[in-house]
Amino acid sequence: MGKTIIISNRLPVKIEQENNELVYKASEGGLATGLNSVFKQGNNLWVGWPGLAIEKSQEQEVHSNLIKQHMKPVFLSSEEIEDFYEGFSNETLWPNFHYFNQYTVYKEELWLAYQRVNQKFAEILSEELEDDDTVWIHDYQLLLLPQLIRAISPNATIGFFLHIPFPSYESFRLLPWRRELLNGMLGADFLGFHTYDDMRHFLSSVNRLAGLGNSNGTIKVKNRLIKADALPMGIDYEKYAASAQDPETLAREARYRKSIGTVKLILSIDRLDYSKGIPQRLRAFELFLSKYPYFKEKVSLFMVVVPSRDSVSKYKQLKEEIDLLVGRINGQFSKLNWTPIHYFYRSFPLPALSAFYRISDVALVSPMRDGMNLVCKEYVASRLDKKGVLILSEMAGASKELSDAIIVNPNDIHQLVEAMHKALTMPEELQIESMNSMQKSLKRYNIHAWVKLFMDELANVKKEQSHLKTRLIDNQLSEEIKHAYKQSEERLIFLDYDGTLVGFNENPDDSKPDQELIEILDYLTKDKNNHIVIISGRGRQSLEEWMKPYSLDIVAEHGVWIKRMGKPFKTFMKINASWKKETLSLLERYVNRTPGSFVEEKDYSLVWHYRKVETGLGEVRTRELTSHLKYMTANENLDVLEGDMIVEIKNSEINKGKATQKLMEIYPEADFLLALGDDFTDEDTFKAMPEDSYTIKVGTSASEAKFSVNSYKEVRKLFNDIIKS
Repeated sequence: MGKTIIISNRLPVKIEQENNELVYKASEGGLATGLNSVFKQGNNLWVGWPGLAIEKSQEQEVHSNLIKQHMKPVFLSSEEIEDFYEGFSNETLWPNFHYFNQYTVYKEELWLAYQRVNQKFAEILSEELEDDDTVWIHDYQLLLLPQLIRAISPNATIGFFLHIPFPSYESFRLLPWRRELLNGMLGADFLGFHTYDDMRHFLSSVNRLAGLGNSNGTIKVKNRLIKADALPMGIDYEKYAASAQDPETLAREARYRKSIGTVKLILSIDRLDYSKGIPQRLRAFELFLSKYPYFKEKVSLFMVVVPSRDSVSKYKQLKEEIDLLVGRINGQFSKLNWTPIHYFYRSFPLPALSAFYRISDVALVSPMRDGMNLVCKEYVASRLDKKGVLILSEMAGASKELSDAIIVNPNDIHQLVEAMHKALTMPEELQIESMNSMQKSLKRYNIHAWVKLFMDELANVKKEQSHLKTRLIDNQLSEEIKHAYKQSEERLIFLDYDGTLVGFNENPDDSKPDQELIEILDYLTKDKNNHIVIISGRGRQSLEEWMKPYSLDIVAEHGVWIKRMGKPFKTFMKINASWKKETLSLLERYVNRTPGSFVEEKDYSLVWHYRKVETGLGEVRTRELTSHLKYMTANENLDVLEGDMIVEIKNSEINKGKATQKLMEIYPEADFLLALGDDFTDEDTFKAMPEDSYTIKVGTSASEAKFSVNSYKEVRKLFNDIIKS
């Protein structure tokens, strides 16, 4: 059993310089708390930046001290911190991912710094990485790292979790480096997001930028299966519940309450950031006091803003705007015995935060966009008397879980005002009912459950990958197949055509058998012990013409048509083709827009070919067409399939597996069964085959087949070896 290595931009420790000495302080962040139980076990490790530009002369000392605590530092220079962290991570990715594209900075030098630092993380990790280790990478600062690790260790177990929103394709596509970032993320085996929307946006970008479709969040990249899912992060519920009744918290609460008096409190706690909607919140509170003057001198806004990057101009301007708004509102409404807004621009320790949670009647959490937001969860966990009301922005990931809160659109100032009024006038029994429901949810799905669920999902993906992993046919296995073939008395062999027996051609009609294939088919079909089945997605006309000289069965259009030796084609199920007319019209429109593409019409399916289309344009049109077709056929019994330079639309009930089963019933005495195929439609054939059969995938992608070869040329070599033996 290997070790678990956690990687994040920051280590769960704060190193500060005090009196010319380095002082180490444990981080109190939610992630550090949740993963504490993971990285301190056995040989487990946490890799990250120690949060300070460490002098070269101190690096060895810091390294030695941190290794003792199961941490390995990645040392960054002041320039790297400025360009990678402050620059690309927070001035390019952060605004783009939070839909504040007007603030996004597009600078090549920042992107180069981001690449260099991700590479530095990969190199530090490579010193520790062993084959059976599990790597868990965190957040937007390290989007390139999964693929960099994959390049170092192709079979590594890699998980990735994004703690901020993943933007819609329309926002993400604005980044010049979008494909590189996406391919970096696709180095992971399992990708976790806070919400279903984040996952959906990611999959949409994967589809439209990387040209990869998905099935229920499962993506196939070359020979590897990747899964994406929504796993909202929890909090350490017991920690906050315990802190809320700690004697120090209770003592602070008594002091604070004595200072503030009997007014009701609306609590606001945020880091200084434009995504948090702090000015909008202040304007809403100002309007609330004007609209409901009854609450003057009866309620105050208790606002904590945690300092963050206030030397950066946008943040400096935001801080100035907040200061002006607080000053204006307090100046307008204050009385000698009442301050409308208690404003603190600093951070507080946990006992103080717990006391704030206890004394506040309402928590106002209204970010413009937030990945999760744990403040609202901490507030709920701290309400031991089950009273109190949570007002929560629908733009925060937590709103998907805490549906018993008062959910608001942070852009609607009037809705915010009414939410404050509703919260302050809500009957206690209703407060208790809502709070009880939210507490049950947070207790059940806490930070520890989140960690376990992520690790279990990652392990499941690796298990699925191992099931789909095919064994490349070597000389020994080739000899085994030849021996089994020779020893058998009756053989049933299923052969896909394009990509399996022949290579792909720009014109599908140019793929008729060449001399080598003619000789192979001639040998196989003249052996009276063989039952050969050509099972293809092709239309029946060309297959019938090309296979006329041979004694074999043909399955055309993925199983629509079956032709037994010496008999005409017939269908073995009733199929509706009324959908074709409208779909054909759509495909023709795409042909008109895409020079080099064409439509192949079959009896019960349609195929859009783009092998002749200019590189890049075909992929773009495919993304558009696939999305259009899936929308159009959402309520139809149709499959939209992407193959090698094709998009095919067919009835869902048709597949090669059903035809395979039917033919196995026709030839029940066969004691040697072999199936070969190269694409996803052949997976149904492989699934239908019995356990003792030989199933061979042509190509390197993950498959239900037991074995694989690299190309159709190796298929021919296998049969030529059989012929010669």
